[in-house]
Amino acid sequence: MTRTVRFSELGEPDVLRIEEDPDPQPGPGEVVVDVAAIGLNRAESMFRRGTYIETTHLPARLGYECSGTVALLGEGVTRWSVGERVSVVPAFSMNDYGVYADRAVVPARALVPLPDATSWVDGAAVWMPFLVGYGGLVETGGLKAGDHVLVTAATSSVGLASLAVARRVGAIPIATSRSSSKAAALEEAGAAHVVATGEEDLVERVLEITDGRGCEHVFDAVAGPGVADLARATAKGGVLTIHGLLSGQPTPFPAETLPDLWMRAYTLFAMTHDEQRLRRAGAFVGAGLRDGAFTPQVDRVFDGLDQVVDAHRHLESNTQVGKIVLLPGGAR
Repeated sequence: MTRTVRFSELGEPDVLRIEEDPDPQPGPGEVVVDVAAIGLNRAESMFRRGTYIETTHLPARLGYECSGTVALLGEGVTRWSVGERVSVVPAFSMNDYGVYADRAVVPARALVPLPDATSWVDGAAVWMPFLVGYGGLVETGGLKAGDHVLVTAATSSVGLASLAVARRVGAIPIATSRSSSKAAALEEAGAAHVVATGEEDLVERVLEITDGRGCEHVFDAVAGPGVADLARATAKGGVLTIHGLLSGQPTPFPAETLPDLWMRAYTLFAMTHDEQRLRRAGAFVGAGLRDGAFTPQVDRVFDGLDQVVDAHRHLESNTQVGKIVLLPGGAR
């Protein structure tokens, strides 16, 4: 039998339940993964509440990201071998698959190889944040050496990874945080500058840092009314990329604020559903892992699948700096 996390109503973390299921079997193009560690993402909290970009179909499973070993191969799967160490990345809908379990069925296209030297915890924490950062900033955004890039919600796992990606290509990352209390952690993570948006004027500070030009790139996880200020902090001809909707509020189109601006949306699915782009991203992130440039910052590890409610409460506390990881078996 396999334990699986499900929920039958939308709401707070306590709607999550652990159920016993028969051991899963893969269909064509699928694999079964013995899950060693699960990386939590804000998208899963939103999916649980019914505020995600797709409608939640109840009863529902959860989980985009994990590390583990390949246990079973479905028909037509030739790239992977039983026993191989892998990470699972978001290349599917949570209405179809979910990795909050001891054993999970996932599409084979959602696997990336996990280097032997990378721990299970790091393997569950690294891929989604770094794939979002690489895909949104480099693959589609065109970030290059010398560019200033403003990263909002920078203490999130995606924010921290985006700072590292920017450093990797020689850009100059500017991080935002609501208070200056997290400035030291952000600077240690690679931020050249930190703007405490609750204590200083965002636009004024960014223009000061960039000698009045603004940032060539803005990478925003929040959206909502604050986009108007982000537009004013963007250089003429710059790119404002929205990759998250944490505010939950309508987002204005700031044409009257700064007409000479590229404003775009980015979702990870644009890359994870494209095998060639995913392989390029995997090579970029894998190289960073091997040479130590990319080290996921893990905020807290919860031991045991029965800790999933507490893990989600912590996810929504907004006190974390980095990734939250859940170990189904309670062993690292």
